[in-house]
Amino acid sequence: MRIALVSGDGLPLSGLLTVFRNILETGRELGLVDGQVPTDLGYAWRPDKEGYFPAGGPRPLHSPWMEPTRHRLRDGLDDAERGRRLLAVRDAVAAWDTLDAGARAETRRRTAALTAPFEEYFTAWLAEHRPDWVVAINMTLSDGVPATAGLHAAAGTYFADRPGGVVFWDHDLFGSCAIRDPDTGARVYPPEPNELTPLPQDTPHTRWVVISEGLAKETAGYPTDAAPRVLSNLLPRVPAGAPEERHREFARQQGLAEGRPLLLDPVRVFQVKGVDVAVRLLAEMKEMARAAGDPVPYLLVFGGLDEDPRYAREVVALSERLGVAEDVRFLDGVPLSSFRDDEGRWRLDEVDLLRLAASRAGGVVFTPGVSDVETMGLGPALAAVAGMPCAVTEYDVFAPVYGEGFGRVRLGTGEAELRAGAAAFCEVLRRHRAGDPALRAELAANRRAVEDRFPREPWERFWRELAEDVGE
Repeated sequence: MRIALVSGDGLPLSGLLTVFRNILETGRELGLVDGQVPTDLGYAWRPDKEGYFPAGGPRPLHSPWMEPTRHRLRDGLDDAERGRRLLAVRDAVAAWDTLDAGARAETRRRTAALTAPFEEYFTAWLAEHRPDWVVAINMTLSDGVPATAGLHAAAGTYFADRPGGVVFWDHDLFGSCAIRDPDTGARVYPPEPNELTPLPQDTPHTRWVVISEGLAKETAGYPTDAAPRVLSNLLPRVPAGAPEERHREFARQQGLAEGRPLLLDPVRVFQVKGVDVAVRLLAEMKEMARAAGDPVPYLLVFGGLDEDPRYAREVVALSERLGVAEDVRFLDGVPLSSFRDDEGRWRLDEVDLLRLAASRAGGVVFTPGVSDVETMGLGPALAAVAGMPCAVTEYDVFAPVYGEGFGRVRLGTGEAELRAGAAAFCEVLRRHRAGDPALRAELAANRRAVEDRFPREPWERFWRELAEDVGE
């Protein structure tokens, strides 16, 4: 099958793309999926991602399967004006319930004017790449209503007389994604769909997948006859064994002294992801480790500093103020496959970073700054598949996803709570270095739990169904 990918995130590297890599590898192992995937990363309709709108930034894309694509949007607007209009539609859609009749009419007009060029855009894209199935990641959210409407229209025409279609794959939905504008406090997304937010419908060329039962329950009240299928995220396979030369060279290039554990923070540098909490945790742990004569951990943050520059500046300033700037590494977006860049420096993917951290008896920190945005949160799962402990702030869906019996250090965000969590995590890392049998048993139980919670077989079955639908 020829698979194409459309991502609504407007970024070249993210956890969702890494999960898609795991899913794609499953299809390839079954012999059902072409190895190359034409990919539109959503640059053209995400002006809020300033470094990438409208055609991407300087960040290198290294993937053995992804074929980034770019098409011109023929709307007669310059980039700045298009960005203003897209953001105006996004904000009006989010505030729909508060708009009067005139404002609603104007928003409908603006949306229609922007939708037509996106329909043309996706019509040309589909005709060029001729996919059997398009996987559309997080396109149901209202970041780019005109783009989503254009995709629906173009796909409806393209697949009207041929098999295949679009798989809408949602990791976040409206009510469960309560991100707010840092300046105004207004929601970025409406709490529920409205007449301007296109939804997947029950058509022959549409499939709808969500990652959790909680998201499926939310859709029960949506104005659509489609019912999503729940397919949990797929985790990577993390090989055991000693580090290889690329791991050792990466550590040298990053100035990671031997003998010091690595704490991975597998999130973007974005306000709700709580990187500031992770930095505060590291500062407490550094003080305690020095007092106890233990090695001071490093903190490796997966995200780059260019997605949310204002928040990134706050995090960097915090690390300097707390005296841990030399112990934090921002990895500038973890690639989908490890590679050596043009300057000869290694960029390690998620699997290689987990291998390296595990070899140093490290761990994972996962510290959402708010409780009601994560719809799954894969940090604890990544720790489990690599056999490492994790420290986690409380968030709403942790227990439904992992169960209360999942072993972790619980963190609060208040000063006293965070200090207590730091002490507990320092002790867990000490036990981890020593090979404590009770901790090893807990980590083995965590691994079994995530293997059960994130099974591979449902995705294998889904790939077979998609192939059958197109006659493969």
